[in-house]
Amino acid sequence: MSDDLQVVRQAATLRRQVEDKLRGAIASGRFQPGQRLVERELCELIGVGRTSIREALRQLEAEGLVLTIPHRGPAVSTITSAEAGELYAVRALLEGDAGKGFARHHDGAQLLALQNSIALIKRAAEQTDQGLMLEAKTAFYQVLMDGCGNRFIKQFLMTIHNRVNLLRVKSMMEPGRSVHSLAEINEIYEAVAARDGDRAAVACSNHIRAAAAIALRMLGSEQGPTPNIAKKKKTVVV
Repeated sequence: MSDDLQVVRQAATLRRQVEDKLRGAIASGRFQPGQRLVERELCELIGVGRTSIREALRQLEAEGLVLTIPHRGPAVSTITSAEAGELYAVRALLEGDAGKGFARHHDGAQLLALQNSIALIKRAAEQTDQGLMLEAKTAFYQVLMDGCGNRFIKQFLMTIHNRVNLLRVKSMMEPGRSVHSLAEINEIYEAVAARDGDRAAVACSNHIRAAAAIALRMLGSEQGPTPNIAKKKKTVVV
């Protein structure tokens, strides 16, 4: 993932570009949980004015990625073990439904897009490129949501993904994550390619529960005991 946060100035899309840059910087770990987001510094980094920065920060605050602290200003949100457990529990349910919907409704182009995103995940794993892995995983989930046939599942999952992104870099540090993660993802692909909705739902839910086990365990080492929503623990990444 590029460290360049500069954006191309296009009036109609400037705010969205700034939001995406900040969202990506949080997801990649460039901006850490609890870190202050100083407007002046962000203006210099991204190359836009304070109005654009403030509008983007308001949107990210609505998504739960940014928190305004009295007398200190905006900062990257932190996430507790309890909050993470609740998020992953809901995500496992919704992503299971998304996988089932995709298996039933996808067309050839969507299946090919999913296959291409998996190829990118494999390449990132081989190169041990965390930035590329984040991009590839994001593309995989985006294809799955786009093809699930339910706009509300997509909407809710996007909100959850934004919050879960606070944990993704942590979970990627788990040794051996790539091998198990790829096995889970291949199981999802085989199920949707066979148009087996029930199998796809189980595969998607199991993948998220396994990823949750890692994130919650790592949070637990920092914050104390964590809730356990994973019935079956495997070493994978979100």
